[in-house]
Amino acid sequence: MNLKTVRQTAREKLKGFCRVCPECNGKACAGEVPGMGGMGTGASFKSNVEALAGFRLNMRTLHGVKKPNTQIKLFGQDLKTPILGAPITGGKFNMGGALNEEEWAEAMIQGCLTSGTLGSTGDATDPAMYKAGVEVVSKAEGQGIPFMKPRELEEVLSFLRHAEEARALAVGMDVDAAGLVTIPVGPKTKEELKAIIDNTSLPFIIKGIMTVDEAELAVEVGAAAIVVSNHGGRVLDHTPGTAEVLSDIAGVVDGRIPVIVDGGVRTGVDVLKMIALGADAVMVGRPLIVAGYGGGAEGVALVIRRMTNELKQAMILTGCQSLEDINMEVLF
Repeated sequence: MNLKTVRQTAREKLKGFCRVCPECNGKACAGEVPGMGGMGTGASFKSNVEALAGFRLNMRTLHGVKKPNTQIKLFGQDLKTPILGAPITGGKFNMGGALNEEEWAEAMIQGCLTSGTLGSTGDATDPAMYKAGVEVVSKAEGQGIPFMKPRELEEVLSFLRHAEEARALAVGMDVDAAGLVTIPVGPKTKEELKAIIDNTSLPFIIKGIMTVDEAELAVEVGAAAIVVSNHGGRVLDHTPGTAEVLSDIAGVVDGRIPVIVDGGVRTGVDVLKMIALGADAVMVGRPLIVAGYGGGAEGVALVIRRMTNELKQAMILTGCQSLEDINMEVLF
């Protein structure tokens, strides 16, 4: 299996939902939701990619870095790479249904585990989709992170119990999905978040943070980590790219909890940039959709290993022995 065959297969299986473009930048699929495009004009999706592209790197080669270390410890696990799989649901709504929810979740979770990292499962209109993902995490002995939408409290508590029974490493909520009209969801107050976090024994991740005030609030209510994310540009048109807001958010969090980021990450060089801007780890979405539909778990692992190797090469060429060495001095 190679990337070319993975992309060819994915193009057939995702036909009508994703073109598997040579460059995944949101231009060809603007407004295509359902599908893999961005909301409205697609500006938020495009901003993610453009914001990352706007940062350039300082190349340094007069040093002793020859075998950089990409390992990271997260949620008690020693991972080989800071590249995680983002929470995504499969099915007919956004991807055409060539894989059912369990098949898709299996590709994500097992592909990530094979490459030494963690994958996530998602939530959608039908609660059965969340439960299918949790079942896959359970079969993987809890080595995965289920994410739920910001549903009503009673349903959230039920979803938490499912994640706990699966012995998941952590559980999360896509708070940035608060505006979806196909599910009974909504914004969460500080008090509501505190009640949710106090009702689970699992580390709780808040995904969808785009401002410093909400990052501070997430720390205050006891979140175990945050994900800086605009939901891949799929919920609100005209937001900034995540790379534009990451540095300020990481600054206010100041190491108290891990800061994860997604949005426009396509290569290991992008990963290096995000870490330089303050992220502890990144999540990857669309590239792993293509990988999973085109090659299952093997395809997902192939892409993560490629990006990790690109990260190592970029670390060599910027003089970074470990992830801790990657800082703003890497950026031009």
